[in-house]
Amino acid sequence: MSAAAGQLDQLLALMRELRDPQNGCAWDRAQDFDTIAPYTIEEAYEVAEAISLKDPAKIRDELGDLLFQVVFHARLAEERGWFGFADVAQGISDKLVRRHPHVFANQGGNNEAAIAIAWESQKALERRATGSSGALADVPRALPGLTRAEKLSRRAARVGFDWPDARAVSDKVREELEETLGAIQSGNSAAVAEEIGDLLFSVVNWGRHLGVNSEQALQQASRKFEQRFSHMEQLAASQGRDLSSFSPAEWEALWDQAKQQAVFK
Repeated sequence: MSAAAGQLDQLLALMRELRDPQNGCAWDRAQDFDTIAPYTIEEAYEVAEAISLKDPAKIRDELGDLLFQVVFHARLAEERGWFGFADVAQGISDKLVRRHPHVFANQGGNNEAAIAIAWESQKALERRATGSSGALADVPRALPGLTRAEKLSRRAARVGFDWPDARAVSDKVREELEETLGAIQSGNSAAVAEEIGDLLFSVVNWGRHLGVNSEQALQQASRKFEQRFSHMEQLAASQGRDLSSFSPAEWEALWDQAKQQAVFK
């Protein structure tokens, strides 16, 4: 048995002990799929954060936390007689073999374009097998908004529903911005919310045509804002002042100073 297999068996055994009806952990025994799901999402984000920090030790730890979530869900399913961890591992192994015929069956080209076509064709077959034949079927609604918008539009583009180029999308962004401004003037809050949504969806598509992942771009912009704002707080503290005491002109000057001095990471 390999070291990895041995450690996985140990983890699975530990999970069984935690869920043991008599001697297990009261908190772990009280959980179900619904209560654990938010932690699973949180751990996935923490993996992404560790990767962005390029911290190997943190990546290792966060991957462990995420693996534990998979083990937890598999144990819950096993207790219900649905499936076990081995079935989960077998399922993903079979899926990867199906979706990589260029590797495991010597079928098709081994370049990015051919691989993408084969991948989507196989996914379409899988969707039809489960009764979900539409191009937009099974895009999870729990995805972050920008990520889901990009995934939906990318799926639609693969069957021909798309703008011809980034310039055409930029025109759509301007159009949606004008419609948003019109909704604001109308004073209709529901219309404003709808138009803001349309504007964001258009911006996501603009980013897609420019090769920019909108979710990642927004995360980066948020981190940059966070660091600059934190630097502003430090600058204000060095003057013995509270940020709430600054005038608009002072805010602007402080922001410009933070932009020049804060090192974005």
